Amino acid sequence: MDEHYHSVNGAKTEAEHIYINYGLSQCKASSINILEIGFGTGLNAYLSLVESENSNRKIVYTSLELYPLSMNQVKELNYPKVIYPEFADLYYRLHEAEWGKLSEIVPTFSLLKINTDFTKISDSEKSLEWTLGTIENKLVLYDVVYFDAFAPEKQPEMWQQEFFDSIYKSMNTNGILTTYCAKGVIRRMLQSAGFKVEKLPGPPGKREVLRATKL
Repeated sequence: MDEHYHSVNGAKTEAEHIYINYGLSQCKASSINILEIGFGTGLNAYLSLVESENSNRKIVYTSLELYPLSMNQVKELNYPKVIYPEFADLYYRLHEAEWGKLSEIVPTFSLLKINTDFTKISDSEKSLEWTLGTIENKLVLYDVVYFDAFAPEKQPEMWQQEFFDSIYKSMNTNGILTTYCAKGVIRRMLQSAGFKVEKLPGPPGKREVLRATKL
């Protein structure tokens, strides 16, 4: 796709700024359901796992990914050596977790990775019962959403009004969605879905990002 996975100004800095500081850390729930669009390198899940360990807040983390990395690619990243090396074994445990099955990584953090095409699982007639809204046949409403798909210029099919509408319906009141994309068209889609949308200062190398809240 000729696209970066993360900012050249620092993957950890970018992910913490957008998804942890603006998203997870702002959630007041004691037990949190997170939905991630785009598992990628597993960095957002890794940072969320570390946050759950440090705060002792329980997280159930659902991530959708159509193009999983191989374990060889994961090891070549060498993230744990420079990003929380004390939790290195947990980073690899995230990638080793079975796809399509809810796995407890540590007592405070469980992971469900779904190898699927996000653009083909939405059903407007059953907006709360589609794949991303159920875990082990139980309805799930999300408290935090990390919308981390590739850029609209690279994957325009991922950034459509119907998907933001469905995500909105699948979230709890006061649920928070964060994304690195601050384009006006995306902001208007989020507003049309029902979110209150804020433009916030971006991480190094990016002027602004968006945070959307379901009121």
